Amino acid sequence: MITSGLAYVATLALIASVIVYTEKRGAYRLFDYLPSIVILYFVVMLLSTLGLWHKTPDITATYKALKNTLLPAMIFLMLLSADMRQIIKLGPKMLMTFLLASLSIAIGFAGMFFLFHGHLSPDAWKPFAALAGSWMGGTGNMVAIQGALHVPDSAMGYALFIDSIDYAVWVMVLLALVPFARRFNHWSGADTSLIDEVGAKLALNDANRGNIDFKSLFILLAASFAVSAFSNYLGGLLPTTDFLSHTTWTVILATLAGILGAMTPLGKMGGSAQLGTAMLYFIVALIASRANFSELTEAPLYILAGFVILTVHLLIMVLFAKLFRLDLFSLGVASLANIGGVASAPILASAYSRALIPIGVLMAMLGYIVGTFGGLGVGKILEIIGG
Repeated sequence: MITSGLAYVATLALIASVIVYTEKRGAYRLFDYLPSIVILYFVVMLLSTLGLWHKTPDITATYKALKNTLLPAMIFLMLLSADMRQIIKLGPKMLMTFLLASLSIAIGFAGMFFLFHGHLSPDAWKPFAALAGSWMGGTGNMVAIQGALHVPDSAMGYALFIDSIDYAVWVMVLLALVPFARRFNHWSGADTSLIDEVGAKLALNDANRGNIDFKSLFILLAASFAVSAFSNYLGGLLPTTDFLSHTTWTVILATLAGILGAMTPLGKMGGSAQLGTAMLYFIVALIASRANFSELTEAPLYILAGFVILTVHLLIMVLFAKLFRLDLFSLGVASLANIGGVASAPILASAYSRALIPIGVLMAMLGYIVGTFGGLGVGKILEIIGG
């Protein structure tokens, strides 16, 4: 049984590194269906359930210090790739389609919670708010909202259950629809002539990111910790409400710093995505280390709720496709840029044409920007519905 903070951190780092190494070096089909970060969560959660470590004062203090430091740093690093100047090149129609996808997901969450909240625990709106952050951005946004709203670590298992199972089904549905694009576009009356042109422009004009080197890594590491320290300090001084805690302010400040930092030379440096992802894996391991499988008694209901959200999202997107003559490519990539993020939106884009991959990447980057704010907004709506 582990009782010291150092051994606890070393164990989590070892587990994360083994899973990442296995994914990158192995050829296991499991990783085709479950992202490594989800596997990491459930492996650590299983070890926590088995009692490999306990919540000793030393481990608890280590957990809080690391999470409070790494969370703002991770948010900042993940957003350094999201340069608004590049995203604007997508054009108004594609940006509108992305925002429509985000709005329809928010409506799906509100409608689902109106139907289900009577069957859920009083604080169920919190893990759904975290899930909304993921389904409007990515796992990093989910973790940001988990910290901002003080979502119990045990409840995050529900969000990750939905995020893995329902998301996997949704990816398969969108990929299966690719061969029907021409028929769908004819039905909606969409004009697809601009899509290839936009993809070609982005491929030509996309700024080249620098190579990862020793200097860049240290500058980015120093900048991320400086942003973390500043966000924690300033966030602790700002006024609070029932919804805006000091931690929420810290997350918002780190998000704004990342958006602004992406338009500086820091955004051109190689390594920000890798450093940010490494911090994200470690934060997820920290969260999972405080959870327990015995607490996930309502998992089937949460999974069903996730499919209700996706159904509402689908119906609204199809309706607006007919009203605004939207094509299936833009709808699918906008949907997956929200729900799947940068890991899956480019894959769907490439299923249409490799020339369109930059569109998937930039839409997913836009998700990183709006995900945290969108998830917090959805959380407030769900709290009102539940009250």
